[in-house]
Amino acid sequence: MSWDDDFSADEYGDGRRARGSGRVSGWRFVRRVAGYAGLVVGVIALIVGVVVGVNFAGLAVNPDGFGSPVADGPRVALPPVTQPTDHADPAEPADDVDATQAPPPAEVSESIVVPLPQVDRTWISQMAAATGIPERALSAYALAHVAIAEEQPKCGIDWTTIAAIGSIESDHGNHGASELGADGYPDPAIVGRALDGNGVATIRDTDGGLLDGDATWDRAVGPMQFIPSTWSKWGSDANGDGVADPNQIDDAAHAAAAYLCASGSMTTPEGWRAAVYSYNHDNDYVDKVAAVAIEYAAAAV
Repeated sequence: MSWDDDFSADEYGDGRRARGSGRVSGWRFVRRVAGYAGLVVGVIALIVGVVVGVNFAGLAVNPDGFGSPVADGPRVALPPVTQPTDHADPAEPADDVDATQAPPPAEVSESIVVPLPQVDRTWISQMAAATGIPERALSAYALAHVAIAEEQPKCGIDWTTIAAIGSIESDHGNHGASELGADGYPDPAIVGRALDGNGVATIRDTDGGLLDGDATWDRAVGPMQFIPSTWSKWGSDANGDGVADPNQIDDAAHAAAAYLCASGSMTTPEGWRAAVYSYNHDNDYVDKVAAVAIEYAAAAV
């Protein structure tokens, strides 16, 4: 009912003629304005309350906000394996690879020697075509999945998470001008920037430049970008050649998986995120790994 109607209801519900020329009295005008203002304020308060409440509840489930991907990584099946043949030597490069061009391996004391199974070649070809991961890199990620599943069955890590980290860290060993060879070595070797505190962490040299060629500052090395001090603890010989080398993708992928599992089980969202966060203390990094891993899992179905 508009303010200019001839009749309006009084407080008893009875119709009565508006005063004067149909305009409401000053007090009634004030009351109506106040009423509308109160209604607007109430609606705004309700909207704000709903938004705050929903965000609070949402952040309780997803600490990084609604813009971040699913909290944890995917769950994919163990890659199928076959027993290596007697004449196959997985440590030897393919015939068309010049082994002299590979970066010199770095010996690491007390490294973990891991027997090398063989992932089914048909599976590798199919998964590589589905995900876009190069076959040589995918083989390393799958081998790490198989080995860790046997060594630490309660961990729950799978090849999609390892592959996601490999993608983000080095484009599966193909960062920049580097190209991953059949022997598992990127050529040229992938070495990160000096960790001199200039926009990065400050980590002075810990290996005399043995792995990264820098005797002043440490640098991340290889397809999975290991810092020398971390590699000295987690380095592994996954390809069975007697050398643990962060530049070699089989060794690096297995070491990365073992490092992640050290944080505990990755079978829950909290456990998965904690493990990836331990690899790089950045929630945005964790979200990126989750997004890439989920894409790989979806493509592999």
